Amino acid sequence: MMRQYELLERVTRYNPEADEGLLNKAYVYAMQKHGSQMRASGDPYFSHPLEVAAILTNMRLDDATIAVALLHDTIEDTDATRAEIDTLFGEEIGKLVEGLTKIKRLDLVSQKAKQAENFRKLLLAIADDVRVLLVKLADRLHNMRTLDHMPEHKRGRIAEETMEIYAPLAGRMGMQDMREELENLSFRTLHAEAYETITERLTTLRTDNAELIVQIEQTLTERLQERGMAAVVKGREKRPYSIFRKMQRKAIGFEQLSDIYGFRVTVGTVEACYRVLGIIHTAWPTVPGRFKDYISTPKQNDYQSIHTTIVGPSRQRVELQIRTISMDRVAELGIAAHALYKDGLTGGRNIARHTDDSKAYEWLRRTIDLLSEGDTPEEFLENTKLELFHDQVFCFTPKGRLIALPSRATPIDFAYAVHTDVGNTCVGCKVNGQIVPLVTELHNGDEVEIIRSQAQTPPPAWENIAITGKARAAIRRSTRETVRKQYLALGEHVLKRALDRASKSYSEEALKACAVHFQKTGASDLLEAIGHGELSAQDVIKQLYPDYQDERAAHNVIIPGEGWFGLQQGHGLKFRIPAGAHLSLAKSEADSEDEGDVDSTALLIRGLNGNVAVNFAKEGGAVPGDRIVGILTPSEGVTIYPIQSPALKDFEDQTDRWIDVRWDIEADNSDRFPARIIIHAINTPGSLAAIAQVIGEQNGNIDNVKMLRRSPDFHEMVIDLEVWDLKHLNRIINMLRDRPTVSSVVRVNG
Repeated sequence: MMRQYELLERVTRYNPEADEGLLNKAYVYAMQKHGSQMRASGDPYFSHPLEVAAILTNMRLDDATIAVALLHDTIEDTDATRAEIDTLFGEEIGKLVEGLTKIKRLDLVSQKAKQAENFRKLLLAIADDVRVLLVKLADRLHNMRTLDHMPEHKRGRIAEETMEIYAPLAGRMGMQDMREELENLSFRTLHAEAYETITERLTTLRTDNAELIVQIEQTLTERLQERGMAAVVKGREKRPYSIFRKMQRKAIGFEQLSDIYGFRVTVGTVEACYRVLGIIHTAWPTVPGRFKDYISTPKQNDYQSIHTTIVGPSRQRVELQIRTISMDRVAELGIAAHALYKDGLTGGRNIARHTDDSKAYEWLRRTIDLLSEGDTPEEFLENTKLELFHDQVFCFTPKGRLIALPSRATPIDFAYAVHTDVGNTCVGCKVNGQIVPLVTELHNGDEVEIIRSQAQTPPPAWENIAITGKARAAIRRSTRETVRKQYLALGEHVLKRALDRASKSYSEEALKACAVHFQKTGASDLLEAIGHGELSAQDVIKQLYPDYQDERAAHNVIIPGEGWFGLQQGHGLKFRIPAGAHLSLAKSEADSEDEGDVDSTALLIRGLNGNVAVNFAKEGGAVPGDRIVGILTPSEGVTIYPIQSPALKDFEDQTDRWIDVRWDIEADNSDRFPARIIIHAINTPGSLAAIAQVIGEQNGNIDNVKMLRRSPDFHEMVIDLEVWDLKHLNRIINMLRDRPTVSSVVRVNG
């Protein structure tokens, strides 16, 4: 276990002005509080916070952060209190220790829902102070280094969570060394056999290639020195997990890997990086397609370097990274390199807050902003993982603005990355001047122009196309708001109609007071619940007017409507409802022979391109040309029935659920609607094929076929069709009846 003076030496080595009194006090306090507590390994518990502090000294962090590392388990595991720590060490350190305590109490090793919620809490704590993240990652790293001492049933869960959350989070913050070690330790636990196999092969390869690596280092160094370049060249072996991932991604064996060793060239300035690149490229041939310049275009985690691959000394393929000393430090430490102690700070205790210029921290703040957008914890975790795991592509707006996106991103992601309003109003795009579908995968260097329309709202299906969490969250938010408005409008229509029939007045103020009785937060929530079918309009009226008696007549009367408003509904239906309109079933449907007699104030059924739940009757459906009625169904929206459907008898005493509807189909309509027929056919070979052929020739679409009954002579089948309208359906039925193998064809009416 590291001694007190050893810890001080590690800190003062990079920060001579460190507050030794603070560090000594934190060391002694934590050691006394943890006392005789022991870890699963049998070591004193205090060895854990001490090792966490040691990891942070390797990042050259300030003395306040080192003190927090020493104290981070005291509130959770000892009798220490926040007030006591505030008194001894100051409120800043007390706040950080308490933040880490809350995260630990909600350990992420849990069911998915809890894991998601706790991940949100972790990011919220990080938003307050990036040092929470640095201490938490160091804490997880030491726990992973000692994972073998944990019970076996816990190891897999801890390793999986580290691989899914902590390792990619460290990488997203630019802390590449920590990411690689966390991945490797997780890999050893999750895939022990593969880890052992790759490790053994690497050991053998290391022995065989030791001289070759030294030779390449020397050759590169000498060539650069000949051209007056002072550079450090260092060979580096890839870690087992990195090798395993590449073997899986490219579906190749270990022997086929040609880049197990990489070489890093470190120089003093950016100009020197490009001079080194020129010297190397003129000395050895390059491998096409293996050049990337992350200096001119840094990654979002602040990583900068030039990558190239050459066919170098001894005809070996050599991967090279060329960077400055400061770039190398950022590549290793990431966001921690932006939070180093700076000379001149008073007292030597405050960390320099230089994270504002960090792209990694920018991403973190944007991610945390999504927490306020109303996503569920599970959605937030899923979308954040998508961004954590993806590499990047860099695209440009027509004005030259650089937009960094995850790989496999689409123009939809690009639009939302520019601005949420741009995404919500996107109707098309041009990539490099050519109009392309919105599902097109973007590539490095693409220039993307978004075509917009203020009349557009994002379709829910976009959520399955988008890659970024920002785009998905915005699409869900817009969809929820659209659905809410539509149900609210439908609920208002239903309630106003019922109030008109009862000769009662509509008052929004009265609705607000009434909402409390139904445990709703306001009039809008109450109307939305009526639109959903969760509440009955009659129940609301009875609450508004206690003396109200339901004296509805057997046949309703027409109440003319004014003020049309739009409503899009879901599995495809679009219709409009006139405010205050009602059309009696007896007058408009049952008593009318002429289709043109249907009242123009009815709700209009348009087509199959909507957003919310409006369904056709499951048994038989409905097609344009049918006389139809809508039934408001709890949790299902509006269900459309043909007027002759026997199922409507079940709703005779629930007239507040009846919605008056009529078709409003364009002449060139291409949407199809559901219908069901029952066929009795002679049981001969090929009869089913003959029936299918007739339907196909008439441009009908078979959705489902079910055999109800078979006999030696006849069989009975139910066929679900999709047709354009009633004429189309009747034409198919007549053509089927003409077939010699068909005995009868009958349409099923819902």
